[in-house]
Amino acid sequence: MSVIDEIMQANEIYARTHKLRHLTPSPERKLAILTCMDTRLSIRTLGLRTEDAHIIRNAGGIVTDDSLRSLLVSHYLLGTEEFMVINHTDCGLMRTTEQDLRARIESSTGTTAIAPAHFYTFQDLDENVRHQLQKLRTHPWIPKKVALRGFVYDVVTGRLREIRN
Repeated sequence: MSVIDEIMQANEIYARTHKLRHLTPSPERKLAILTCMDTRLSIRTLGLRTEDAHIIRNAGGIVTDDSLRSLLVSHYLLGTEEFMVINHTDCGLMRTTEQDLRARIESSTGTTAIAPAHFYTFQDLDENVRHQLQKLRTHPWIPKKVALRGFVYDVVTGRLREIRN
């Protein structure tokens, strides 16, 4: 049985007592988090409940067109007032370069592609967080009243460390 088949079975069991039906699409704590897709960071590590925040994930916790779109929907349609950007130690994107990753994929597949145009690899965690915050701060559709803060999650200690500009 595949993992997806196992998930389908687990969902059937869950659906019998579906407890989240009362939730709305708006997060109760008016918080949106842009973070990496890494499995070691979750609502549990942040002390959140399912209904507390929108969590937008991508490789590296990068402000891309799509994550920006999600943050704008979160704010303008669903009422979030604070944005967190969270990167983490031991990130896979720090182990390669754009060129090496593209070459690896092209070698594996035997073909080139135009999308994605960038993988957004980086070497400096703190600088990457600052860069993502700067992209948000300078975007004309992100109001100044939206609180923007950045953090690095240490996967060994479990602690968040705030990154200041």
